Amino acid sequence: MADGDGGTARPTLQAVLRARASILDGARPEAVAKQRRRGRWTAREAIAALADPDSFVEYGGLVRPALPGMQGAADGLVMGTAQVGGRAADIVAYDYSVYAGTQSANNHAKIGRMLAHAEAHRLPVICWLDGGGARPHDMKVEGRGASSTFVTFARLSGLVPTIGIVPGRAFAGHANLAGMCDLLVATKDASMGMAGPPLVEAALGLRLTPEEIGPAAVHVASGAVDVLVEDEAEAIAVARRYLGYFGPPAAPGEAPDGAALREVVPENPRRAYDVRKVIHGIADRDSVLELKAGYGRAMVTALLRIEGRAVGVIANQPMFLAGAIDGPAADKAARFVQICDAFDIPLLVLCDTPGLMVGPEVEKTGLVRRSARLLTALANATIPILTVVLRKAYGLGYYIMGSRPLHPSILLAWPTAEFGGMGLEGAASIIHRQELECIDDPAERAAAHRHRTAELREYNTALEVAGRFAYDDVIDPADTRSILGRTLRTIPPAQPRSARKRLIEPC
Repeated sequence: MADGDGGTARPTLQAVLRARASILDGARPEAVAKQRRRGRWTAREAIAALADPDSFVEYGGLVRPALPGMQGAADGLVMGTAQVGGRAADIVAYDYSVYAGTQSANNHAKIGRMLAHAEAHRLPVICWLDGGGARPHDMKVEGRGASSTFVTFARLSGLVPTIGIVPGRAFAGHANLAGMCDLLVATKDASMGMAGPPLVEAALGLRLTPEEIGPAAVHVASGAVDVLVEDEAEAIAVARRYLGYFGPPAAPGEAPDGAALREVVPENPRRAYDVRKVIHGIADRDSVLELKAGYGRAMVTALLRIEGRAVGVIANQPMFLAGAIDGPAADKAARFVQICDAFDIPLLVLCDTPGLMVGPEVEKTGLVRRSARLLTALANATIPILTVVLRKAYGLGYYIMGSRPLHPSILLAWPTAEFGGMGLEGAASIIHRQELECIDDPAERAAAHRHRTAELREYNTALEVAGRFAYDDVIDPADTRSILGRTLRTIPPAQPRSARKRLIEPC
């Protein structure tokens, strides 16, 4: 080692270099071995994979635990700035090998500094959330008030993209941060909960393992986890990919076979199909990232690219509830609309719905409020909305899914589109009730009902509805991507913002 004069490094510099070296994985073989026994990466390995090469600048690496005599590299939190896919970002990574990644007085001060940095410079935040909540004895340090970590993080909502990765265990404060992230990615064997085993036992008298409290599968089904992955490598790949949608347009990707879209919707209107085939038939190849696939399955939400431009999509899924909108589907879509609106990402709406779910059981789920939440999100969004009616466009379900009153930038229909104030069979029963009640023979009455339904269907075909100018156009499904791409090119990009546009609800 040499100082600026070419001689031996001064003692003060040597001390600094030794301290800096001591926090790296190479100087901590026992800590690394501990992570290997868990089958986990270290926090520094995660950051190396997240950040572009030679771009990470660490903050607070020399911080120690607040209590005298305690040791712990970086006090269990590795953080700093980096380039991620060529875009500046802040990264905070809890180190499970240091006191189980727990939150302490000093690492709360550290993360508070990093989150304030992100707020000031409007930088995305990626959180590696692997830890067991608070370190109670450390948090009692004299002169430290309540941490501002969670309040500061909450203020980032809608201001910058926030991404959480749970590669192992996230309890208490770590789970709270996870719940506030726009995107939450978890490995399949991760566990998460608002309280860990000791607190659960103290409160409920139940002795449970972390995996029994909150396994990843539970959080996928509840909608808390957006993407479930196999391992850390896939989690990091998803995080990097997600962040890419919030940057400038990419080069146009390879176009799919548009002609295949002509055959996706079955001729039989009662047959289901997977709307994901439509999404992949429109998007640049390999550009689709679906979110919350295991929750609200009557709706598909995803980010994609069309000719390189980032677009969000909400789509009714005929494979589940025939595409009827229930509470989970409405919640899922509403939050996704908020994300797109907050960051000015255009929204594609693919409509094939018989309407909102009905009946006494669904009313117990609060659908009145939850469906209103989706309509409110769409009605107040200022992003371009592009609507394509694939098949059923009935009742309030269609009204919500990008209909004319929502002022879509373009409203298209496929030849298979069906329009109606409600399901046509039900409409025929109501409109022609007196006529049908006068027919005594059940077979004759059923035939009359089919005839009246067919009349309504003929009046509400795609061509008839377009003739009344309820659609902007009826198109060949093979042309969908091309028309959407050309429409997007006519819409100017959003102007840069100096302040947050809107909040994103953390549900």
